[in-house]
Amino acid sequence: MNYELFIAKRIIAGKAYKNSISSPIIKIAIVAISLGIAIMSVSVSVTSGFKQKIRDKIAGFKGHAQITNYDNNNSDVSTVSIDLNQDFYPDFSSVSGIKKVQPYINKGGIIRTATDFQGIIFKGVDAAYDFSFFKDFLVEGRLPNYNQPRNREILISKHITDRLNLKLNDTIQTWFESKTASGFKMRKPVIVGIYETGFEEFDATILVGDLKEVQRINKWKENEVGGFEVLLDDFDTLREKGEKINQNISPLLQSTTLLQSFFHIFDWLKLFDNNVWFIIGIMILIAGINMITALLVLILERVQMIGILKALGSKNWEIQKIFLYNASYLILKGLFWGNLIAFALLFIQKFFKIITLNPKTYYVSIVPVKIDAFYVIALNIGTLLLCMLMLLIPSIIIAKIKPSKSIKFE
Repeated sequence: MNYELFIAKRIIAGKAYKNSISSPIIKIAIVAISLGIAIMSVSVSVTSGFKQKIRDKIAGFKGHAQITNYDNNNSDVSTVSIDLNQDFYPDFSSVSGIKKVQPYINKGGIIRTATDFQGIIFKGVDAAYDFSFFKDFLVEGRLPNYNQPRNREILISKHITDRLNLKLNDTIQTWFESKTASGFKMRKPVIVGIYETGFEEFDATILVGDLKEVQRINKWKENEVGGFEVLLDDFDTLREKGEKINQNISPLLQSTTLLQSFFHIFDWLKLFDNNVWFIIGIMILIAGINMITALLVLILERVQMIGILKALGSKNWEIQKIFLYNASYLILKGLFWGNLIAFALLFIQKFFKIITLNPKTYYVSIVPVKIDAFYVIALNIGTLLLCMLMLLIPSIIIAKIKPSKSIKFE
């Protein structure tokens, strides 16, 4: 019996079908699976890239969570002072998973040139600030040097320099509201670095300089800051960690996470997930239908062989397995070519950045790509299993084929 099954398997899996009616249908099924897995992989990788890029940019400007005075009313323009000496600074030991806590002060003001002006937020930070984000997006110049008696050096965005016709090493004139006779204070910081993140909501306003300069403008003491940025090891734990941070700070302080401050952006990103699930569902359905069609045609072409195997004593499930094994081979073949196409497209975009976007709409200037091995493997296994489950339905037809009729079938 094993010999007959072996011969049957060779007939179906071999070259016997290549000149038959099933040949073009099988090829179409393989193409459908290839295109399906390629589209799914690209969709998941691009969506993951979007989410990671946008949340990393927001965290680069704001941290994953911000601890501020309860009277601050979530204002980003100018912050109300709080004491630098807190139990959670510099090490937030009461909550695990926190990478860094760093103080900052925001101060609203304007840049004034001979012909124009621009509203800004001067973000003051200290020498221990994590500048890795701005270093990655630095397009000209360098980071501010804190090893000097008075640091007037600033980072400014390319968006502002282009708009106001400024350049590296320019000394600019900035004005800030202050409790003086005129009501304003002027400062002349020097541009030493120009950054460009493509996130226009921040690029259009934020300057980064020395925290002590903002303290002088506000006439604050050395132990007064505007708030603390909290950086986490894992963004996915932000909601949980945000609640724990709130529980471990003074009642006079409040902690606000990015998910709360920028809920409109994260709600928008959730729509991407819905679209991806829709694409995955449609692609698997199309691939499954094509495989069902191919398997039905293959079974109908092998009716006589099925009848002979049954006459020789083969059971229905043994014959079904022959067709399902060969269908799985076709699916794996489609998955191989689909993954090859997907990885080729993703690597081309990742390294050559061919497809660009409008940063005003999408917050990024180039379509980001994040290839996650877990998602790729899950997509392939999921597609294979779901297609195989769908193929169980047409394979049931084999049980209805009777040897007495099928052997006479022409």
